[in-house]
Amino acid sequence: MQLATCCRCYSLKAGTIFTGVLGIILSIISLIMIFTLNVEWKTILIDVLDQSIVKIIFAINLCMTILISTLLIVGVIKRNTFMMVPWVVLGIILAIGLLVSVLYTSIMFFVNHEVINGVLWLVVGLLTVVIYTYLWLVVYSYFQQLRYDKMNSRMGPYGRPYNYRRP
Repeated sequence: MQLATCCRCYSLKAGTIFTGVLGIILSIISLIMIFTLNVEWKTILIDVLDQSIVKIIFAINLCMTILISTLLIVGVIKRNTFMMVPWVVLGIILAIGLLVSVLYTSIMFFVNHEVINGVLWLVVGLLTVVIYTYLWLVVYSYFQQLRYDKMNSRMGPYGRPYNYRRP
């Protein structure tokens, strides 16, 4: 599925830049929250890790998100699909991971008889997954549009025009 616009009123380019900027802003806010709030952070698979190690793992992931989102924005500005690839690939993996995390966390709330928390987590979490997946589709659609434009132009694969003559 390829989209033609972002939110029916913005270009795919604007939506892709918005997505990159949003990724950077949310990552910075999350980094601040990780190190300022007194919250017990857990991972799904490994619950025996020390809190400081879990915070460092989250912080590294958020720093990588900032880097990849920056590459996405630069790739859009320079019309360079190669710079957009990390975000496109990791974005869909993160969407799947987010879905698994939301389902796991809400199930754990239900198992612990915290029905209200489970329902809230499920509703808000699934809404977040839908929004994130839509933004990924915006970026992917713009990525595909750039690839199509490059293939149909007289440009070579590295953004330079072909300079050969046929005999």
